[in-house]
Amino acid sequence: MKLDILAIAAHPDDVELGCSGTLMVHAAQGMKVGVADLTEGELGTRGTADTRREEAAEAARVMGLAVRENIGLPDGFFRNDREHQLAVIRMIRKYRPDIILANATEDRHPDHGRAARLITDSCFLSGLIKVETSLDGQPQEAWRPKQVFHFIQDRYLSPDFIVDISTVMPRKEEAIRCFKTQFLVKQDETLQTYISSPVFFESVVNRAKMLGKMIGVAYGEGFTTPGTPGIRSFRDLIV
Repeated sequence: MKLDILAIAAHPDDVELGCSGTLMVHAAQGMKVGVADLTEGELGTRGTADTRREEAAEAARVMGLAVRENIGLPDGFFRNDREHQLAVIRMIRKYRPDIILANATEDRHPDHGRAARLITDSCFLSGLIKVETSLDGQPQEAWRPKQVFHFIQDRYLSPDFIVDISTVMPRKEEAIRCFKTQFLVKQDETLQTYISSPVFFESVVNRAKMLGKMIGVAYGEGFTTPGTPGIRSFRDLIV
């Protein structure tokens, strides 16, 4: 299956927080969108690899993804090295996306910035015919995505462009809520974390409102890019 957009992120729930609205907007336009989680988030204080797997599957249903896979890299200990690059390259070549959405280039969680570099480098290497990979015993053809965009996560980064997600914001919130072990945890429960309180969830909604306000809509998701985005018509711009 060829995808139009593939979001690759360090942990299950990174995509839901950072770019799920963008995926849903483009799925509604008829594009095939999917997610590849680098790890199972097994080092998270709350939940387990099994519960995160179940939550990710439910969130995928809410988002209407064509596919969601887990690459199986070690949470907290993956590196931007040959072994882990080849694992990401296999996924890129499997789905041949035109656009990759990746973790923020820098963030509070060190996995996020490291994942951004791993994904970006893997996208380039995936286009080299002398980098050989195989899937199910069959050699894969080289494939390089046309664009790599980085979504904004906990740390605010000035966006290079913002996607209007106003029509799907309720579903974005629903997708985040699928991770019951991670978000909106009752205050009387033990093992509270930075992301488990209602205050964190409210900050995600408020960030979307702020980004939306910047382009004159209700809700938005922001992205950064090392390149310069181009347009074919001024009609593509939100006024």
